Amino acid sequence: MDAGLVPLSAIGQDSHRFVAPGASPGRPLRLGGVTLPEGPALEGNSDADVLLHAVTNAVSGLTGVNVIGATADRMCRDEGVTDSAAYLAEALRSLGGIRLTHLSVSIEGLRPKLTPHLPGIRARLSDLLGLPGRSIGLTATSGEGLSDFGRGEGIQVLCILSAVRPAE
Repeated sequence: MDAGLVPLSAIGQDSHRFVAPGASPGRPLRLGGVTLPEGPALEGNSDADVLLHAVTNAVSGLTGVNVIGATADRMCRDEGVTDSAAYLAEALRSLGGIRLTHLSVSIEGLRPKLTPHLPGIRARLSDLLGLPGRSIGLTATSGEGLSDFGRGEGIQVLCILSAVRPAE
C-alpha cells in the first residue's frame, strides 16, 4: 500500500421484516437496487432496500455523517424520495478524500433464493459505488432457521466497506 494512504474500514448493518401476508405496500422487494419479483416486499417508509441501507450505514461509519435516520426520513417525508440509492448517494457526498476500495456483503434470509440475483446486485452496487465488480463480495445464507431471518420473517444484511484516505 502507498505510504501516503491510511486504510479504513466500517461495518454496516440493517434488517427489515417482510410485509405481513395479505398486506400490500404497493411496491416489490428491492435488494441492492435490484427488483426481485419472487419475494414479498420489506416493511419500511422507503423502498426498504435493506442492502443499500446497510451499505449507506457503512459509508456513514467511514465519514461520521449519519444518513439513515433523520436525513433519509426527511428525504422520504418532505421530498418524496423513496429510492434507497438516493440515500446512498447522499452518504457518498460526505466521503471527501476517502476512496472506496472493497465491499463485502453477507445477506441472511430464508427467502427468496438469492443466488440467481447476485450478479445483477453486484453490477448495480458497482455502478452506485464506482467499484469494479471484482471488488464486491456477495454471499447469501439461509440462516438454517436459527434466527427470524432464517425462519423467513425478513432479511438482514451485514457488510464491511474498506477504503483509504490520504495520510495527514
